[in-house]
Amino acid sequence: MVMLKKCKKAITVLFILFAFLQLQAQALRTIRNTTPVFTINSNLLYDATMSMNLGIEYKINERLTLKLPVTYNPWTFDHNRKFKFILTQPELRWWLCESFSGHFFGLHGHYAYYNVGSIGTNYMKKHRYEGDLYGAGISYGYQFYLAPRWSLEASIGVGYAYMNYNVYKCETCGEYIKSENKNYFGPTLADISLIYILK
Repeated sequence: MVMLKKCKKAITVLFILFAFLQLQAQALRTIRNTTPVFTINSNLLYDATMSMNLGIEYKINERLTLKLPVTYNPWTFDHNRKFKFILTQPELRWWLCESFSGHFFGLHGHYAYYNVGSIGTNYMKKHRYEGDLYGAGISYGYQFYLAPRWSLEASIGVGYAYMNYNVYKCETCGEYIKSENKNYFGPTLADISLIYILK
């Protein structure tokens, strides 16, 4: 229930921001006829894990864009296995040539709320973990032209994440055991996205 409420809030904020940025984009296109100012994208790696995801990317100027993705996984599988989460990973990108074309470097942040249980190692299979993740990182990527309105993008990132969570004894009954936190350094972003360009 908490995850669903957070998901609704994230989607509402995303749609309001999308509407605002769309108006800004139309104004910008009217003033100067340049490269696209908006794209919609979906990370195929998340799609492969049945995690619903959608992102928008907005052109700030000729070399800067802002990407705003949201990913949601609500599924529980047999034997109460679950890897439920809602994740957002906004990223400011600097393009070497022009926006939405070729190489770029990025600075991303991330926040996730997760509820994981009955997966992984023996200890993890006997416990459930529910908590939050915060952090930031840097990334590199490349966008490939496919057709006038379609592109494919690949990117990878590394960085830091802080995780604080509660541990529960059993996945079903949820008997509380303890609270923990961990620091993580390593890969924080992997993206192969199909992109639709709005003109």
